[in-house]
Amino acid sequence: MFRDELIAAAKDFGLVLTTEQIDRFCLFAERLVETNKVMNLTALTEPADVAVKHMIDSLSCYDAAWFPEGASVLDLGTGAGFPGLPLLIYRPDLKVTFFDSLQKRLTFLQGVTAELGLPASFLHGRAEEMAHKEEYRERFDIVTSRAVARLQILAEWALPYTARQGVFISLKGAQYEEELAEAQKALSLLGGAAAEVRPVHLPGLDDKRAVLYIKKTKKCPAKYPRKPKMAAKIRCNHL
Repeated sequence: MFRDELIAAAKDFGLVLTTEQIDRFCLFAERLVETNKVMNLTALTEPADVAVKHMIDSLSCYDAAWFPEGASVLDLGTGAGFPGLPLLIYRPDLKVTFFDSLQKRLTFLQGVTAELGLPASFLHGRAEEMAHKEEYRERFDIVTSRAVARLQILAEWALPYTARQGVFISLKGAQYEEELAEAQKALSLLGGAAAEVRPVHLPGLDDKRAVLYIKKTKKCPAKYPRKPKMAAKIRCNHL
């Protein structure tokens, strides 16, 4: 059932999947639904929902122009692996690091990627803290994020990890225009600028969503990201 839904949705979206990619998506979907019975990974478990709202939605941010060969990708707040794992299945040459604050989610992804035969890295911690470590700061060609926080907040977490001339890619819902307008000052301060806003229409859905491509144009000031309590107090005045 999932296989048929995925093939149909990919075709409608204009994506060509190989048999190997389809097999890997099917295994991922199977493990996702199976593990979700004992661990809260997703509210979507129906085959059509998993195919469209998870797999195809994750791939909606893919564009070869933004994903050079062998690029390093940080999937910030990856959760159950979205969009990072669908991207890795689609482009196994990518060097993907799955980043989450909950170790049990990363343990799930470690098992799935191993079963899929896809090398990956895993980072456990808080975004506000790990970005101040030299080994992670401005080290990633691409930072992706889906359904994590409003853009103004998310930018402060994501752009410090993004290499200069790299890109922060944010998958957003119906309020993307409002969020982008709200975040303009923050993006400028953090060294980013909106390079492309791409509306997305998923197969069979009539909702509003878009992918935002934020180019990292200059170095992010060293004090960002701030500690959570401090950021909450002064975000409106200083970002």
